Amino acid sequence: MLRCRSFWKTFSTVRSTYQAKHLTRGLATAVEGVTPTENIRNIAIIAHVDHGKTTLVDQLLRQSGTLKRLSALEQLQLAPTSSSLAGTTADSAVDGGFITRVMDSNDLEKERGITILSKCTSIMYKGKLINIVDTPGHADFGGEVERIMSMVDGVALIVDATEGPMTQTRFVLSKALQRGLKPLVVMNKADRSTARPAQVESDLFDLFATLGATDDQMEYPLLYASAKQGWAQSEPPVIGESSSEEVLAEDTISTRMTPLFDLILSHVPPPTALDRTSPFSMLTIQIENDPYVGMLYLGRIHSGSLRVGDNIMALDADGNECGGGKVKKIFSRIGMDRVEKDIASAGEIVSIAGIKMTKGGGVNVSLLAVDGWGEEGPKPLEASQYTTPIDPPTISMFVYPNDAPFAGREGTKLTSQVIRDRIYKEAETNVALKVLPGPTSESLELRGRGVLHLGVLFETLRREGYELTIGPPKAVMIPDPDHKGPRTRTTGMLEPIESCTINVREEFAGKVIEKLTMRKGEMHLYENGDPEEGWVKIEMDVPARGLIGYMAGEFKNDVHGEGTLNHYFKDYQPYKGAIDTGRNGSLISMHNGESSAYAMAPLQARGTLFIHPQTNVYPGMVIGECSKAQDLYVNPCLKKQLTNIRAAGADEKIVISAPRVMTLEESMAYMADDELIEVTPKSIRLRKAILDPDKEKEDGGCQGWLVGVDRLGRKVSLRLYILILGIFAVMVDFPYSNPTQISTH
Repeated sequence: MLRCRSFWKTFSTVRSTYQAKHLTRGLATAVEGVTPTENIRNIAIIAHVDHGKTTLVDQLLRQSGTLKRLSALEQLQLAPTSSSLAGTTADSAVDGGFITRVMDSNDLEKERGITILSKCTSIMYKGKLINIVDTPGHADFGGEVERIMSMVDGVALIVDATEGPMTQTRFVLSKALQRGLKPLVVMNKADRSTARPAQVESDLFDLFATLGATDDQMEYPLLYASAKQGWAQSEPPVIGESSSEEVLAEDTISTRMTPLFDLILSHVPPPTALDRTSPFSMLTIQIENDPYVGMLYLGRIHSGSLRVGDNIMALDADGNECGGGKVKKIFSRIGMDRVEKDIASAGEIVSIAGIKMTKGGGVNVSLLAVDGWGEEGPKPLEASQYTTPIDPPTISMFVYPNDAPFAGREGTKLTSQVIRDRIYKEAETNVALKVLPGPTSESLELRGRGVLHLGVLFETLRREGYELTIGPPKAVMIPDPDHKGPRTRTTGMLEPIESCTINVREEFAGKVIEKLTMRKGEMHLYENGDPEEGWVKIEMDVPARGLIGYMAGEFKNDVHGEGTLNHYFKDYQPYKGAIDTGRNGSLISMHNGESSAYAMAPLQARGTLFIHPQTNVYPGMVIGECSKAQDLYVNPCLKKQLTNIRAAGADEKIVISAPRVMTLEESMAYMADDELIEVTPKSIRLRKAILDPDKEKEDGGCQGWLVGVDRLGRKVSLRLYILILGIFAVMVDFPYSNPTQISTH
């Protein structure tokens, strides 16, 4: 049976490759040579997270004939087997004979069900080449949206017919309007019984007006659609009546998205202000690595034409040459396949292979023809002219080599130089990531859009075999230009403020408002939804540091899993003051060895455990959360003494509750200021910055008559208090300064 299954799998794979090759060859004939400018449409799909961007792109690929239906045998091979682990087959999901979420090709995208990187594909419709760019919806990956705006001439704004415009809807729409693009709007999920198209349409109009849209941009066309069912129409569907559903059911799958295809052709203009007679120039927007042809540089050609074999140079923003070479391959994309081209001209989105870059060559590098520039010579394209300004990072974290006792056991890339080179290489392509020198020669400071943004980077590094240590996330503060006088870490500084939109049930709203108010949040909207549903909408401005540690787990507990919290960067405001997160202390191992159920059983009464029995631990490793505010050093490695006396009695059954297992992002949000995270390919361990308990006490002040420090604040020890009281009594000639008089009295 296994041999038969293996044979059919091999046969199915070969047949799929053959079919895809011939399909690609047929479509490629339409884009061979120079594509006329009037036959090109470049459009980006933008929306808030989970509003249906990637699903809509799936339908466009299917109904244009670009993505073919799988055979029954191919669907069988992609079906999960009994040996498959839960969550590992998300990339193989099949719906109606088609693979879903084909644009999410990254492993992390498949596992998490989100879009992390912007990706480009193309379809042919009525003789027109439509280049489609799928973008992320999370605020942490907003840099991916900003950098692709220069490649497109129009955007399709997707809005949930129930939720309406959300925080990221405002962000991506503002970037499109800033570029002068004229959006078309698709109200997705219009088939749901909870859809409220009239109210959402009104909210959309208000949003366009608030963001300062021009008169032309305000006249946006609107379609109602269901990306999951694969239809789009100009009139809102009548929910509950069978007429609309019957018409949709009778329609063929190849025509149900026709209104959207036609709207793209009519509303999105072809590339303009292009000169195909000038020398070749292109601004690099994205870089990817192919195992066969090497580095591929993606972008839209701004002028001239490019042929295979042409010599080109690369210039950075300052005009310094940072690479060049002979063009080996030119690729465009049709569906999920790369199509080789011999020539490409201005207005087309292509990938170029064969360029050798030196250090510093990455995104926003200008690729230019070597000859034909006249006496002035070649000049780099101004990134500010062709790209959208990138919003500043709001969160920073320090990265160090792994110096924990278990360093080198699980990873292969350990040294600071190897980690440094990899992170600087990432910064060349990740436009929202900023890398700065750290406080020591072996450390780096990473600045990004949020915990998720940096967490995805660290997760990628650990999967590549790196071991590293990361510090707690901090808000990136900037100097206040209006402040006069001395500055401190907080005085005269501005901190990033996030605009938050919270949708929760009414009974949980009070707790959420209370928690965010304690974190220096300010509420400016409380709106009741449908009384029957019992949901409310809250809008608050919260410091970025106030959201750290709350969104990962505490918010989910407060709303019992029924609620959403979305945010985006608003502006910088004066420092709001210290925030008391109210986090409890930690259970810290004080021994090296293997944890035992015998030792962990009584520790359950002291707090929540993070580890299983038989887990290797070391001194200074955080193994749980204490039920009190202060840290507690414990011995999780204690073994039961197997003597004759102990063996004579009946042993009690030891029951260990399931530990609290946190993901990397949850650990990053949870960690305290004096803690670090040890990241390895196999483990994520929370630890104290100072592993030695004695040194920790000296630095924290937990012994002797020195000042004691815990999470409740600074406390003066009893010995110091008595000493001060004695000195004061002598100075004022206190009548009871003599101990004998005190006892007699």
